[in-house]
Amino acid sequence: MNTNPTTPTRALTIPGLETVYDALAAAIDQAGPDKSELFLVKLALLNANALGHPERFQQHLQAALRDL
Repeated sequence: MNTNPTTPTRALTIPGLETVYDALAAAIDQAGPDKSELFLVKLALLNANALGHPERFQQHLQAALRDL
């Protein structure tokens, strides 16, 4: 069992990532331009809670900020 909070235990396949991307894009559209930022914050907090590792979440934040 992986106990290191900085190493992922599993990753999505390319088709899985495409499914997640499509669902995320549709949800952002459904939230609308006035609520999309709030939606993304709520989603990030829910996923951080599910992840259960603040350090890994911080790494994900930094990775997402790269090359914007």
